[in-house]
Amino acid sequence: MEILFYICAALAVLAALNVIVQRTPVYSALSLIVVLCALAVVYLLLGAEFMAVIQVIVYAGAIMVLFIFVIMLLNAGREIPSQRSRLAQWLGAPLVLALLAEVLVAIWRQFPDTGGPAVAAFDAGPEAIGHLLFRNYVLPFEVTSVLILVAILGAVVLARKES
Repeated sequence: MEILFYICAALAVLAALNVIVQRTPVYSALSLIVVLCALAVVYLLLGAEFMAVIQVIVYAGAIMVLFIFVIMLLNAGREIPSQRSRLAQWLGAPLVLALLAEVLVAIWRQFPDTGGPAVAAFDAGPEAIGHLLFRNYVLPFEVTSVLILVAILGAVVLARKES
């Protein structure tokens, strides 16, 4: 099980890098689907079955279908490389190294040297998640849904042909 966890985690990281380096938006979206499915397997291995199913149904299914629809609606082709600014050339590498250092420090702090108490089990069932989602986090949930709606409407307006 641990080997499968590391394989899926590595697959998610490689596919996420592929999302960034792809020049074609459709291929980037397909790589993002691979990321979301690999994360679903990681959730499944961590014992959060409900989150794994929601990851596949909502994100890899519905949201990615919307992304692909918007990409096709906009008729986005290959990205044309632009001339990089001198500021980006000089500051790019140091800023990436600083980001990686911060990520490594954050990961390092998650694993203390002392043998502390084990992490308590949490309820990851649909009822507990529903209570959290619709009581404690209802505002961010609704704001996200409105943001997705506005993004889709913006894509439709941009893709509309002027007559």
